[in-house]
Amino acid sequence: MSDMNDDAGFDADPGEDFDTGLLEEELRQAAAVLDPLPPALLQIAVDAYALHDLDARVAALTFDSLVDAIPVRGVTDAPRMLTFNAGEVTLDVEVTAQGLMGQVLPPQSARIEVLGGPQAVTPLAADDMGRFTADTPPSGPFALRLHTGGDVVVTEWLRA
Repeated sequence: MSDMNDDAGFDADPGEDFDTGLLEEELRQAAAVLDPLPPALLQIAVDAYALHDLDARVAALTFDSLVDAIPVRGVTDAPRMLTFNAGEVTLDVEVTAQGLMGQVLPPQSARIEVLGGPQAVTPLAADDMGRFTADTPPSGPFALRLHTGGDVVVTEWLRA
């Protein structure tokens, strides 16, 4: 009776150490040729990993006018109002077709980064009263990363 490994064309003894690193590299090369990763998807993955900050606190969405507000008759293009809380820090944001406007509470200067899909990070500066604006509205999924002193606060991702 012949050995099953010989019939299948395998020479390796099942007890031998197999070089998984070499196999993994060959599989990566084959996947890159046969099914390449779209550049936009790669950028989204890199941006999502950039949020992996162990020191960052996640700000909970406590108010979203799309969900929590009572609609007003006749108003067709109302701004979207968002409120995020992370401990002592509150972030109020208004999203309109013209851009973003917001305030950090308690009032303090801060650096805010608007994160959005394959787009580059957009940095904003909050003044001493905690106010900030952006002239371009976010498109698609976005999140905010807030740097105040030594604290980093990150909001959840939302669709504009």
